[in-house]
Amino acid sequence: MPDSVWAVVVAAGQGTRFGGRKQFAVVGTRSVLEHAVAAVAPASDGIVVVLPPDLAGRPDALDALGLRPEAATSELKVACGRESRAGSVRAGLEAVPSHCRIVVVHDAARPLASPSLCERVVGAVRAGADGAIPVLALTDTVKRVAGSEVVETLDRSALVRVQTPQAFEAAALRAAHAGDPEATDDAGLVERRGGRVVVVPGEEANVKLTSASDLALVSWWHGQLSSAGAGDGAGTVTARPGSEP
Repeated sequence: MPDSVWAVVVAAGQGTRFGGRKQFAVVGTRSVLEHAVAAVAPASDGIVVVLPPDLAGRPDALDALGLRPEAATSELKVACGRESRAGSVRAGLEAVPSHCRIVVVHDAARPLASPSLCERVVGAVRAGADGAIPVLALTDTVKRVAGSEVVETLDRSALVRVQTPQAFEAAALRAAHAGDPEATDDAGLVERRGGRVVVVPGEEANVKLTSASDLALVSWWHGQLSSAGAGDGAGTVTARPGSEP
C-alpha cells in the first residue's frame, strides 16, 4: 500500500545500566517489549522488532516472546540489532518495505506510550511534516556547566524533553540514515538534513527505562493507568512517587 505505515521497535540493547535486558522486564503481566509493540500496533500496517542477535536468529522468536497477540492486525518481522541504537534503527529500516510512506521509530524501553500518542505523531506527518516527535515541557531550572562551574542558566521555555514514538516520512528517514551517522534520536538526523520536524504533546506516563530504579516508577504508572481504565496510557493521575503533594 503506497500510504502504509510501518513501525520499527528498537529492542536490541543489552541494558548495561539497567543490569540486564530491560526490554524483557515485566510490567503488570506483560514484558516491556510486549507493551511497546502493543502501543504502535493500532497505527501500523507492519512492525519490525529489532532484537539482540542471539534472539533475532531464532525462527520462533516472535512466538517465544509473545508478540503475535500484541499485533494481531499487523505484519510482523524481526531484524538483528547492531552495536549502536542508530545502527539498530537502520537494521529495522532495511526490513521495512520500500513502498512504505511513514515509519514510526519507538524505543522498547518506553512501555507505557499510548496508541493514541503513536497516532498523533503519524497524523502530524500525514499533515505534511517530515517528522513528528512527542515532547514534554521542562519544569526544572536548567544550567550549562563546564566541569564543576556553572557557565549559564538556560531559558527553559524554549527547551523540551523528547520521547518516542517518533514518526517520519520514510524517504526523509532513509536519507537521514545514509552514510551510517550516529545520533541520540532519529529526529536529530532528519533535522541535520534540513527536514521539518514538528512536536506533539507527550505523556508523563511514557517513562523511559534506563536504570533498575525506573522499573518501580513505570510499574506505578501502569497501576495508575490500569485503575483509571486507561489501557492505552491516556489516564489522568493526581500524583506520582516523589512528586510534591
